[in-house]
Amino acid sequence: MAELTLKTGLEAMDVAAWLRRHPTFLKDFPDIAETLVIPRERGSAASLAGYQLELLRERQRELEARLAELVEIASENEQRVVQVHSYTLSLLRAPDLAACARAIVAGLREDFHTEQVSLLLNGTHAALAGLPWVRDVPEGVERLPALADFFPRGEPLCGRLAPAKLEALFGAAAPEVQSAALLRLGTLGVLGIGSLDANRFHPGIGTLFLKLIAEAAGAALGRYV
Repeated sequence: MAELTLKTGLEAMDVAAWLRRHPTFLKDFPDIAETLVIPRERGSAASLAGYQLELLRERQRELEARLAELVEIASENEQRVVQVHSYTLSLLRAPDLAACARAIVAGLREDFHTEQVSLLLNGTHAALAGLPWVRDVPEGVERLPALADFFPRGEPLCGRLAPAKLEALFGAAAPEVQSAALLRLGTLGVLGIGSLDANRFHPGIGTLFLKLIAEAAGAALGRYV
């Protein structure tokens, strides 16, 4: 076999000798093992060929696991899209303001399994009198001290909210709420969604579907207020 001299001055025999002294080198650099050309007719190379094959199998298993995870996420998102669509249709079918408010709350409790829901609306609405989950705020929701820092955000607020915020949203039920989402209803007010599960809503949660729910609720209420 022809002698191979590397640009650094090292010869092939030097490289081979170094590899013999460092048998775990390919374990630390598996990408190099994947690119080597293995003479399979030589029995001494069979273990390295098997190592390369095992690397490929491991990578395939990782890809299959990742694919299964993506399929599961896609399935969950598809289910949520259907839920939000059905929820929006139920709001559009509401014939008046009171029915619309009931549909907003009922849909979140039944379809999205939330324990506490509240509507804080700007102004006064006689048609909603007696609905325990609705609170009229004649002076405007933005003027409530507990929610003053929420409105400049422009984004849903999720997580373990401060006691003052929970009190403003859920009243006497506030101590039961372990995590919550606070959503704007355009210029109409806010929607509060509370859960007994401390991990149900958290700062890192995706807010796309929450925004869609809030927009649907705001648009439905906007037909009557």
